[in-house]
Amino acid sequence: MAAMRRVLGVLLLLAASAPALAIDYRSVVPAAAILYDSPSKSAKKLYLIKAQTPVEVIVKLDGWSKVRDAEGTLAWIETRSLAERRTLVVTVPKAEIRQAERPDAPIVAELDKWVVLEFVEPASPGWAKARHRDGATGYVRSTQVWGL
Repeated sequence: MAAMRRVLGVLLLLAASAPALAIDYRSVVPAAAILYDSPSKSAKKLYLIKAQTPVEVIVKLDGWSKVRDAEGTLAWIETRSLAERRTLVVTVPKAEIRQAERPDAPIVAELDKWVVLEFVEPASPGWAKARHRDGATGYVRSTQVWGL
């Protein structure tokens, strides 16, 4: 029993001392970028991804990044095709940008699925401040978008 407690103590110590893993979201820069099945231009081309689409960077390797899209697909993209600018994409049939971080706040804009928004800043839990390309700015529920 004492050995088990020592092992658990060591595991807890390791877990507490490990750095927090931050999720690295980026957005696609060119009008369209090719996603590949491995980190090489001679690899199989999977599909095109359009400008401003958010992706989660999983791994970086020699000018290539393995990314996950909003649907969970993993693929490789040239790192130079990614910007640090954060964007969000609507993942529900209808999302709303609201004036305040409350479900009863007035609606500023209604958005269809796959519409891209600029991520402005984090807000209270469950919300993010975002801006539509037409200028509508406000708060969107985190359950309605991907890229946070």
